[in-house]
Amino acid sequence: MFLKNAWYVAAWDHEVTRELQQITVLGEKICVFRSEAGELVGLEDACPHRKLPLSKGRIKGDTVECGYHGLTFDCAGQCVWAPGTGRIPSNAKVHAYPLHEKYGLVWIWMGNPALADPSDIFEIENYDNPDWGINRGEAMELDCNYLLMCDNLLDPTHVAWVHQSSFAAAATKDTPLRITKTEEGIIVHRWMMDHEPAPFYKKVVEFEGNCDRLQHYEVRYPSHALIKAVFTPAGTGGPDGPLHENTFVMDSYNFMTPTTERQTRYYWFQLRNIRPDDEALSKMMTEDVRHAFEEDRDVLNEVQKGMSNKTTPHIDLPIDGGQLRFRRQLQAMINEEQQVDRQMAE
Repeated sequence: MFLKNAWYVAAWDHEVTRELQQITVLGEKICVFRSEAGELVGLEDACPHRKLPLSKGRIKGDTVECGYHGLTFDCAGQCVWAPGTGRIPSNAKVHAYPLHEKYGLVWIWMGNPALADPSDIFEIENYDNPDWGINRGEAMELDCNYLLMCDNLLDPTHVAWVHQSSFAAAATKDTPLRITKTEEGIIVHRWMMDHEPAPFYKKVVEFEGNCDRLQHYEVRYPSHALIKAVFTPAGTGGPDGPLHENTFVMDSYNFMTPTTERQTRYYWFQLRNIRPDDEALSKMMTEDVRHAFEEDRDVLNEVQKGMSNKTTPHIDLPIDGGQLRFRRQLQAMINEEQQVDRQMAE
């Protein structure tokens, strides 16, 4: 089950062109393309006549022609031509999905179109700040339920074992976690004081010696995450620390789009507060981060198999508190949404 009245990432903006193509979001197949003016269009990918995917048809101006019998649909999903006597059946239409372009991403609203408000899209601080650099990689395909990745991004402790060559440090094993619930989601965070920077960050911080490090793991409903890493010279960190002028900040944005119950498309990029025009640094960070996320993918794909085929109950640990709270609240939101839908259908 998924939350429908929410914005999900459908694609990178460069992936949607004048060519008809099919994407899958929340188990629904959608035909996406751009109009002649470059506007985004998303239509239910099934002609109502015999259900041939519209993505197998032809684009003609700002309409889509079905490749089987030529039924033609406008950008709002209404059939504007049908073969035969010229009469178009009243039910010859397909659902049109609201789409919006922001942050180099194409966002799609999967629920009631009347509720789609682009101002509700996840806000990304410093995206257009020229003092901040950016690196990004291609979307990753995960063979697991999207909530397993949400769990992973509310779990700072896993880095000690999964990312030993990149994000791990001795303090990541047992420094206590703090959990904060917000209206938008859950935050799991901790400061780790006076220790050696993790291998990945040691290559990019602009100071010598030990550091104070913040792990801020935040996931917002339905499945968007901000992972904030702060590294400042030892003695200058903590919740009330002065933060040194050479403090390094990396904000990692992660968007998990469920394609099916057991498959997820994972979009990500990082913003950093240093050397915005350093292409070599951006390339190195992209490669290292992708490698770390591939480590996550390998683990979570196996976790999905294990959870799907388990013969004994799984257990929870105290470190799972943030994940469990997130899942409970999201499920409550899904239940409420479905109840409203049932009432409106009656």
